[in-house]
Amino acid sequence: MSERDIPQLLTPVTPSTSDEPVENIIVSVSTTFFPGAEHAHVPGFPDFIIVSSDSVHFYVHVDKLLDASKNGFNSLLPLRPEDQKDGMELVLKLPETSSVLNIILHTIYTISCAHYSPTVDVIVEAVNSFPKYGIPVGTYVALWTPLYQLILSVAPYSAIEMYALAASHDLYDLAVPISSHLLGFPLSSITDDLATRIGPVYLKRLVFLYLNRMRALKQLLLCPPRPHEATEKCDTLEQKKLTRAWALGAANLVWDARPDLSASSIISVLSFLTDGLTCTLCHDSLQARIRELVVQWSDVKASNEVWSLVLACLLQQSNHTTHTYRAFTVSNIIYTPHHYLHHHHCRQQQRYPTTNLLPPQLRKRL
Repeated sequence: MSERDIPQLLTPVTPSTSDEPVENIIVSVSTTFFPGAEHAHVPGFPDFIIVSSDSVHFYVHVDKLLDASKNGFNSLLPLRPEDQKDGMELVLKLPETSSVLNIILHTIYTISCAHYSPTVDVIVEAVNSFPKYGIPVGTYVALWTPLYQLILSVAPYSAIEMYALAASHDLYDLAVPISSHLLGFPLSSITDDLATRIGPVYLKRLVFLYLNRMRALKQLLLCPPRPHEATEKCDTLEQKKLTRAWALGAANLVWDARPDLSASSIISVLSFLTDGLTCTLCHDSLQARIRELVVQWSDVKASNEVWSLVLACLLQQSNHTTHTYRAFTVSNIIYTPHHYLHHHHCRQQQRYPTTNLLPPQLRKRL
């Protein structure tokens, strides 16, 4: 929250018993939590004041804070009667800055604070302060809550920091969409401190996200363009030139590939294979396979497990094998070609007896 969003109110000082003149002082008050502010689903007017370390006043409802907190707001509430001076309102001074308290209070009241444009450091400090004040992070940063949306909005610009924040509080539903912004992040730049904050579980998931996407890309590139029926000008032997060219292009693509490989990069590398093709049918088959590959790569999940969306893309070249292989699910277990066809390559016309390679549970279904 910037200073321009904080109104400056002239508030008289408590009358002095001496003959010294009474001077006016300036009090900074929140633009959302001010005297007389009304909030949805919160009856009555504010009955309590929180003062930040930079002297910004927040007028809130003490019952609302107690309902949100599981430890009496760090055992600071409710205030004792002797803490209230005669004629003065209840006031609680906290060590957090106004920017941090602004996020905390907006979250408790289920109000979006995105219009204040808080920085990443402020968001991280605010969320990390939740356990201190007994605020359940999993409840107030749950799916589609205002703070959840705020974190997602800044994730494209500070993905690794937001991922570490989600990981440190085990916010899986938040970490998954954030991880899609980390495909181009170099894992070698993760410091020891950052790795500690992320933790072993979520760090492993991030590493496997990278590895699985690269594995999925290699599997997708194993399938060359479909051969067409032999013609007088282009027989089976002639079509093998396209298969060899595809293997060379795929190798060049994988050599410098990254998990965030774009569709335009795939098209630009593989489109050069059309040079030298004299057969129109081979040319059309190559273009069709490139378009198919782009769609398949876009269907690969950009977060967590990738195989569930790649299964239909693998080993679907019925022209190359005796049978068309499919992916099956038994008892919520996905059986992929990786499990039982690990020796199979689309570019080699090898023939396997399909039913002998399937798990026993699946043979009964065929």
